Amino acid sequence: MSVHEYTVATADGGSEDLARFAGRYLLIVNVASKCGLTPQYEALEALHRELGERGLQILAFPCNQFGGQEPGSDSEIQEFCRVNFDVTFPVFAKLDVNGDDAHPLYRYLRAEAPGDFGPQHGFLFEHVSKTRPEALGTDEVKWNFTKFLVDPQGAVVRRFEPTVTPEEIGKELADLL
Repeated sequence: MSVHEYTVATADGGSEDLARFAGRYLLIVNVASKCGLTPQYEALEALHRELGERGLQILAFPCNQFGGQEPGSDSEIQEFCRVNFDVTFPVFAKLDVNGDDAHPLYRYLRAEAPGDFGPQHGFLFEHVSKTRPEALGTDEVKWNFTKFLVDPQGAVVRRFEPTVTPEEIGKELADLL
């Protein structure tokens, strides 16, 4: 299997084959507009602008499964990203990352990189322990702004939990690109 085998819905109602991004490193992120981590959009855009020409492509997938923090329509989400963060990387249609309705892409990402979410993630670990304790110890995405790094052949390299910032990821990616 490869990430390139998946098709995802675009915000305008179309679809996109992820094979289009073959040959590039991908950073796949589930995002939300009303989350305490939403300012990561700014750092993701900076990372996209800094490393995009060197082979990095950021792909964002809005998700409303964590505290209802992405309530808007796809068009409202696009407007929010453009106006507030001047986002130029693709922000796709809203989808589920966990549960029975999880998009197959996210089922694959989670299986390939189950994560290492634990107390080292501080405030977010405490929050998830109280609000979603059933998710602990599973491969579920724990919260908004979980990031998956995919290599140019479509293999999942690793998972970055939400508290790992785009700046920290950028330092690691600079050596790969």
